[in-house]
Amino acid sequence: MSETPPAPGTLRTALAFTSCTLIWGSTFLVIRIGDDTVPPMWAAALRLVLAALMMTAIVTLRRRAFPRGRALRAAAGFGLFQFGVNMPLLYWAETGVPSGLAAVVYGTVPITSALIASWAGLETLEPVKMVGSLVALGGVVVLFRDRLATPATALPVLAVYFATVSASLGSVLLKRGPRQDPMAANAVGAAVGAPVCLLASLLLHEQRTWPTRANEIVPILYLAIVGSVGAFVIFAWLVGHWKVSSVSFIGVVVPVIALTLGALVRGEEFHRGHLAGSALVTAGVLLAIWSDRRAARIAAIAPSGRPVATRGRVRS
Repeated sequence: MSETPPAPGTLRTALAFTSCTLIWGSTFLVIRIGDDTVPPMWAAALRLVLAALMMTAIVTLRRRAFPRGRALRAAAGFGLFQFGVNMPLLYWAETGVPSGLAAVVYGTVPITSALIASWAGLETLEPVKMVGSLVALGGVVVLFRDRLATPATALPVLAVYFATVSASLGSVLLKRGPRQDPMAANAVGAAVGAPVCLLASLLLHEQRTWPTRANEIVPILYLAIVGSVGAFVIFAWLVGHWKVSSVSFIGVVVPVIALTLGALVRGEEFHRGHLAGSALVTAGVLLAIWSDRRAARIAAIAPSGRPVATRGRVRS
């Protein structure tokens, strides 16, 4: 019998999974829409300020402790790379890359995280996952082969890629620190990332005016409230009530939703090359997920072939 948390019901978990994938699948489109009216670095800074304030309020109301010492340093490093570097790169990249294709590339984050975690000595990289990484990388090359001809079109593509690397570095830094309340860690992370985004906005001489029109305010509010806080709460609940290996399929579904929304709402181009590249990326991510599930099954069986009892439960 596999070690899974008490199931709250198939309908509730299905609704949570669907909600999370729809929200994160839509954020790429909303970022793209927001870039039409608010400069990208300024928009990212405003989003993070709002998210930090809301998450700080939630942590305070729940009477949870904020990180200190090593935990605080881990949360700060997480915020620097996950929000301070990753988010500006992604916001800026979507000024030149269709939202759906940006999501496909970003869907390789689990693989990038596994590679960096292996390099940091936190995880063992399975051969199948390495194959998945190469397949996904090939998909990225296919997706953007028509955009790599000139520096002007190549830079946004590279920005999306380095955004995934930065996000993965942030996750590894957080994992290397002590275990802590995820909402508190994200509150600290958003607070660290916001001034970095503001500094980037200053260096790029962006026009920083307070959003006053609906088409300026709505994307920022949606990304802060629904994308940063709402989706995180749903995801945290889902991880606590479902198999992690099942939850990880969010990384496969999100790019499909983003591609569909980008084509329907903004008429983003989607030709055969995009289809082939997306299929390769999805195949690579699926290989990585399968590798994780296979490794978990092997680790759960004792050398004698009998299930291992853990924390009062039996794994097989």
